[in-house]
Amino acid sequence: MTQHALSGLTAGPPTDSELASIARILHQDSGIVLAEGKASMVQSRLAKRLRALKIQDYQGYIDFVQTGDGASERKQMISALTTNVTNFFRENHHFDFLREQSLPPLIEHARAGGRVRIWSAGASNGQEAYSIAMTLAELAPDVEKLDIRILASDIDPVMVAYGAEARYNQSTVEAIPQALRHKYFLSDDDQYRAVPKLRNMITFRELNLHSPWPMQGKFDIIFCRNVVIYFDTEAEITLWRRFEAALIPGGYLHVGHSERVPLEQGFKLITAGITTYRRPLQIASESGEF
Repeated sequence: MTQHALSGLTAGPPTDSELASIARILHQDSGIVLAEGKASMVQSRLAKRLRALKIQDYQGYIDFVQTGDGASERKQMISALTTNVTNFFRENHHFDFLREQSLPPLIEHARAGGRVRIWSAGASNGQEAYSIAMTLAELAPDVEKLDIRILASDIDPVMVAYGAEARYNQSTVEAIPQALRHKYFLSDDDQYRAVPKLRNMITFRELNLHSPWPMQGKFDIIFCRNVVIYFDTEAEITLWRRFEAALIPGGYLHVGHSERVPLEQGFKLITAGITTYRRPLQIASESGEF
């Protein structure tokens, strides 16, 4: 790296060859496909990393992230190139589905001593997970006494830390209905932090969906919305199959508005609602542990 650490100059856009190398690493590590013509986007997202490392050009950066010393920076690169778009109660029909169909029997199951496990996969900075938690808390004021847990995972460690802190600015929380905002967030100037009742329900973890998953057991509900749109077809289908296997019989999978599981390719899942799928009831199974 030293021969590239001679200048703090800002690098221009990557060449076609450099862009191809970056795209290959991104796809290899995350399954994400970097579309053609994204040189300016790559420049805007990686320029800060090059300046921080005092690397003058993209080829030097590419060489570095492929060394043992560059392993940590390689993760930073993947995080920088990952799109994080989220809102509280985004695609609200899924939360209507939780309130009206999937959560009431699961809450009764928990009140009878059972476990309930929900996974927000590709959770970004946690707004989806906290929306799920608010929906739960409204249905079950006694949720803190129940064995109900939400796993919120994302590939970006910055987003994971953000979500765990549970602190959002005023413009972000405006998407939360006013009554829920007053009930579940404490204000401090223009910052709003989720109350402990919500934070205690959620475990945040850094997780690459393209890599092996450390969780044991299965989930009652999985949210993975607007994530696989960045994957190629093979990676998409692989992920849908892994989610199917991670659901308990009777469990639900919620996907993004522009996504669909190709059921014609031999999936066990069935359509259960708008961009919602269900694994048919077959055999009893334990919920997931994390």
